[in-house]
Amino acid sequence: MTGEDRDRDGGSVGVPTTRRALLDALADGPVSGPALAERLGVSRAAVWNHVEALRDAGLVVESTDDGYVLADASGYSAEAIAFGLDAPFAVEYHDSVASTNDRARDLAAAGADDIAVVADEQTSGRGRLDREWCSPPGGIWLSLLVRPDVPPAHAPAYTLAMAVAVTQACREAGVDARIKWPNDVLVGGDAPDSAEDTERGGRKLCGILTEMEGEADRVSWLAIGTGLNANIRPDDLPPSADATSLLAERGEPVDRRLLVQRVLEEFDDLRDDLRGAVSAWEEHADTVGQRVRVETPSGVVEGEAIGIEFPGALLVDTGEETTRVTAGDCEHLRPVTR
Repeated sequence: MTGEDRDRDGGSVGVPTTRRALLDALADGPVSGPALAERLGVSRAAVWNHVEALRDAGLVVESTDDGYVLADASGYSAEAIAFGLDAPFAVEYHDSVASTNDRARDLAAAGADDIAVVADEQTSGRGRLDREWCSPPGGIWLSLLVRPDVPPAHAPAYTLAMAVAVTQACREAGVDARIKWPNDVLVGGDAPDSAEDTERGGRKLCGILTEMEGEADRVSWLAIGTGLNANIRPDDLPPSADATSLLAERGEPVDRRLLVQRVLEEFDDLRDDLRGAVSAWEEHADTVGQRVRVETPSGVVEGEAIGIEFPGALLVDTGEETTRVTAGDCEHLRPVTR
């Protein structure tokens, strides 16, 4: 592993560069050991070691008369996620970690950029306002570390972009996901029949927590944490949180590797057009058009959510004025019956 593949504390940062190049080479079909060694600029023994590492990571690499063939990349590991990923993110995978956002912060301090931290389990996951986030094995616990050249005021647009990316990926997986301002992805909620449904607006599928460090005029880094209930059985979901999972909605597991890839690829496209991402958010939003009650630092705002304004403010028609809400806890209220 080269110096660029390690952080300053000696831990691995993403898939090693040579191994990523090996994956790219295997995507072209059978490749002989000597051809791989020449292409990668390493010894044949090093090629064999990297192939064994891929096998240890759960990828099926077969040795044939024509060379090495990647027969199956359906596992859930850094190497599997990196294979075929059409986005410029390094991937770091953990079977278990306290918090992917905390790990992303450590990587930011080490100077890393454009890296996705993925875990099968979080032991100390958290949501907004330091609320506990249940993160058992089977979910998608993902934090994306980026260093955009934008002012801090634009940071909320990246949360919205991630919400759109998750929503589109979930819809591709067959689940009718929608977005609740500012950071939840939901399923259902058209006709609330419980107090929990009324406040939430639907069953919670995913939450997004963005943390930032920067100066007055420029973001230093963003860690966009995404907690998506993927292959989690209904019995393992927190009973009091009105949560759901892709498994519960689909009735069968989702391929987490492909889903993570789609989220990263969608986000990569959206981050280059933040205003377009905000417009896409409004198209997928369940909040716009709803009567809402938003607890803000300066008081409660109640009325009809009529739109979203760049970089992420919710516009609420209170009946007396249109209020621009930049932060707060939002509840969807029951429609007034006449």
